[in-house]
Amino acid sequence: MNDEEYKSSIESSHERCKLLNVSEDQIYSNKIISDIELQEKFAEKRKMILTAAPYMEQLINFVKGCNFFALLTDGEGCILNAMGDEKILSEAFHQKMVPGAYMDEESIGTNAMSVVIKTGKPVQLSGEAHYIKSYHKWTCSAAPIKDMDGNLIGVLDLTGYIEQVHPHTLGMVIAASNAIEEMMKVKELHKLQNTNNKHLKTIFNSMPVAIVTSDDNGNINVYNNKAVNLFGFDHNSSKPITMNAIIKDWDTMKDLILSSETYEHDVNITSLYNNVNCHLSANPIYNPIDKGVEIVCVFDEIKKVKTQAYYSFDQIIGKEENFLKIVHYAKKIADSKSTILILGESGTGKEVFAQAIHNYSVRKDNPFIAINCGAIPKQLMELELFGYEDGAYLGAKKGGNPGKFEQADGGTILFDEIGELPLDMQIKLQRVLQEGSITRIGSQKSIPVNVRVIAATNKDLKKEVEMERFRKDLYYRLNVLPLYLPPLRERKGDIKLLFHYFMKVICDSLGKKEVEVPKEYFKLMKDYNWPGNIRELENVVELMVNTETFPPEYFSQESNQTDMIEENLDLTYVEREHLLKVLQKNNGNITKTATDLGIQRNTLYSKMKKYNIQ
Repeated sequence: MNDEEYKSSIESSHERCKLLNVSEDQIYSNKIISDIELQEKFAEKRKMILTAAPYMEQLINFVKGCNFFALLTDGEGCILNAMGDEKILSEAFHQKMVPGAYMDEESIGTNAMSVVIKTGKPVQLSGEAHYIKSYHKWTCSAAPIKDMDGNLIGVLDLTGYIEQVHPHTLGMVIAASNAIEEMMKVKELHKLQNTNNKHLKTIFNSMPVAIVTSDDNGNINVYNNKAVNLFGFDHNSSKPITMNAIIKDWDTMKDLILSSETYEHDVNITSLYNNVNCHLSANPIYNPIDKGVEIVCVFDEIKKVKTQAYYSFDQIIGKEENFLKIVHYAKKIADSKSTILILGESGTGKEVFAQAIHNYSVRKDNPFIAINCGAIPKQLMELELFGYEDGAYLGAKKGGNPGKFEQADGGTILFDEIGELPLDMQIKLQRVLQEGSITRIGSQKSIPVNVRVIAATNKDLKKEVEMERFRKDLYYRLNVLPLYLPPLRERKGDIKLLFHYFMKVICDSLGKKEVEVPKEYFKLMKDYNWPGNIRELENVVELMVNTETFPPEYFSQESNQTDMIEENLDLTYVEREHLLKVLQKNNGNITKTATDLGIQRNTLYSKMKKYNIQ
């Protein structure tokens, strides 16, 4: 948009605002939809919300600390997502610039988003160019998000204080909106239009699905990073990879793909690296370069809802008296209908205890479902928990879809990281706990659910309540049966027991022999503070099994544990330093050093040569 177009569009917009009787003293949008309508909107625009979220986060991280916030609206101006620096975002929320509020011209006057909706073009708008006075303090950069047919389906906006105005801000927003458009096109079509490897890398490596292209003989041409993670492809391998290495019945399936415009099928992937179920979408396309046929395969991993608890109290390791009392208490409350709140630092085994409680109760033959409250976007949380009815929103699954509460009926539901649950969902969870029933989105019918609720958190919920980040009524509703899991530093007597347990389990799974550990090293482990708790101990054992050495350096600087952990993640560093220490201890005696390390002299010489140790 050039200067003349910009001035004309702003002047025209201001004139329309006067005709619409929009007040310059207005603070809030004239249109803010209800919670039920907003949930339907979230469900309808789910794909765009999820696609745009990481790009919004990148924008905010780039300008972090400069007081900016990002907004995503639909094509009509309804805010779908908001994120940014706390100070300015709180100010925006105070003016009710929240999900569900409309930012179109008719609702809130001239602003960057309303201009994009009217013109379909990117724009940067600052100060008095806004129609209402309360927005004069801001500078806004907005760009359209369009579908494949060029229709406006959303607007991406980045807003900050007017002192932060800069032309490059609009360029960043345009780049992000273009990336969102491209990603949505790829997700919707499930096929590639370009065989250029550079193009694939820039676009497809950020996709959450595995993409593989092959010729009609099954020779793989291109694949993205998700395919590497899922199938274990080796970039450096000189051996050609074929589709037969991924799909057992590829030769039969290939004929069906070549005879179809789009082939859809659930397949089981068995590779050297992984065994996983995927939904396959495959398209044959004509390759103008070699005038052959190329097959584009999109693998979307089928992640089944976890409905089974695997751990029991017999698998919980520990002999310290206080810890055994906690286990006894957990068994005692297992059959109660009351809610349990499991408290403890990260890595102390909160989900293990939740599963053990479920398996010790009369509900053990019914579902156990774990929900990570910090991993589900807040816009989709209600949809996940309560499900929806047939026709609840455009594109809703025929027959509706049950939420996690219905799936857990008769069993147990674990709310992990309960402290991350959004405040509005805390109100709804409190109502479910109180009434024992849920209502699907798009329905008025109340569905009774018989579910035992366990919540877990590493946060101090009392403090969260005091800071008004967690509802007091929900806290007391959850904290009926509190269960505190101590950190590993308060279970010093169990360290050796847990160490040997993990050593056996990890060695069995990796097919390696157990590493001998001198007795004096257990004192180092006992004196260590273990900030990562049991999970960190397990990781240390796995490091030892893979390097076939014990890293005493890991535990030597307790005051600087974080730095040591990061440093010792380099396994070659750990092994070289340990070799040097043992050699120095034995004054360079090769035979004695090899004996202490539990390896052959030839192996020791090989390692010394590898690390250039004289």
